[in-house]
Amino acid sequence: MKTAVKKCFSPELCVADAGGRIFNVPFLSAVGMKAGFYDVLRPAQLIKMPFGSQLFMLPGRTPVGFASSDNQLVSLDRNPFSVSPEPCFAVAAFVAPGYTSTYNAAYTEINGARILPLFAYTAVAFYRGEFYVASTRVDRELRQDIRFMDMNRIKRNIKIFRKQFPTNRLVAHLESCALVNQCPAAKNFFLQRYEGPLPTSPSCNARCAGCLSLQPEGACPATQPRIRFIPTPEEIAEVALYHLAVVADPVVSFGQGCEGEPLLAGNAIEKAVKLIRARTRKGMININTNASKPDVVARLWDAGMDSIRVSLNSLQPDSYRRYYRPKGYTFSDVMKSIRVVKQKGGFVSVNYLSLPGFTDSRAEVEAFRKFLDGGRVDMIQWRNLNYDPRAYFRLLKSCPDVKDLLGIKNLIDLVKRDYPRVMAGYFNPSRRRIRRFRPESFK
Repeated sequence: MKTAVKKCFSPELCVADAGGRIFNVPFLSAVGMKAGFYDVLRPAQLIKMPFGSQLFMLPGRTPVGFASSDNQLVSLDRNPFSVSPEPCFAVAAFVAPGYTSTYNAAYTEINGARILPLFAYTAVAFYRGEFYVASTRVDRELRQDIRFMDMNRIKRNIKIFRKQFPTNRLVAHLESCALVNQCPAAKNFFLQRYEGPLPTSPSCNARCAGCLSLQPEGACPATQPRIRFIPTPEEIAEVALYHLAVVADPVVSFGQGCEGEPLLAGNAIEKAVKLIRARTRKGMININTNASKPDVVARLWDAGMDSIRVSLNSLQPDSYRRYYRPKGYTFSDVMKSIRVVKQKGGFVSVNYLSLPGFTDSRAEVEAFRKFLDGGRVDMIQWRNLNYDPRAYFRLLKSCPDVKDLLGIKNLIDLVKRDYPRVMAGYFNPSRRRIRRFRPESFK
């Protein structure tokens, strides 16, 4: 996708033509959107687009800008630089890992527009000759920075791993994840660093609207195929023990984007954790989960699990149900699992799937603060919700008042100020990182 570059000194609207060519519109200011409301973007609300981010053209969506000459919003349905009439489309940024969006791209939907694929759609502007985005950095770790993922080295290491683990199906699955689906967690495994992924479950007990690995026919496409088998405890332990041995400050994690709900493979995971902890106490064993089964969670902690990351789009039960669409469990079960982990001395992170206009709405902020007041959370991972922004509000049947929107950056700052013992970030933390924040941990 080609881009046009032009010097400018105020945030300008970015649009795309029918061929996917992205360009700026000097006579229209950039606008951000949250909950269907539009705000003119100021330089202070923007950062340079981080390396590794991507620009997207949004089909079926007309860009919205602001005409300062008329002091009004403009829905730009035609390419202003084309001699012959041709449409133009809204542009969004999919920001690199470690950054949380503060505004979505501003657009109006054309009749018949299909739901957008499963990405986060951050507002983008052209400013001082560069692309800027409405986002804030929440994690400075370079764990998923593509500049440090040498594909030649990954391919060389995969050949070595094939010889070292010739019959391990989990290693073969991770090879496909790294080479075909470009999964950063799988790449890090073959680079022998950071967090090692341990996908285990081909099934799930939720029907998340934004599920990355399984979508019903006619919906937006899944972004990565789901694992088709449950690895044996021995296969899991072999992968985990290798990663724990070769990485200085390692994490291994159940619950990846290429699987369903790991707690449904609880028996295999429990046996694997016991095998791992019989050999080493090194590193963090983590599970990324919907936390739907408190009894299984309790067994995993008795086996030697260290940390849990619970995915939540909302602390309001009704909004949670509308997005996760749970089968056979309730929001109360999720909260019970968190209590179980804290009672057993585990580390609790919340994978808070954030979307501007909902996450920072008054009702959600109040529910979130009540949750934090309970003191059962050690870390908030401020991750972007990968879902069509306008479709999300239709899904939740939510329409917050613009006066009730706090702002994502303000919310993150509020949590830092009012809950200083709660870590903030994007990635699952290692023991060393937790100790830096809380020196008394893991002594």
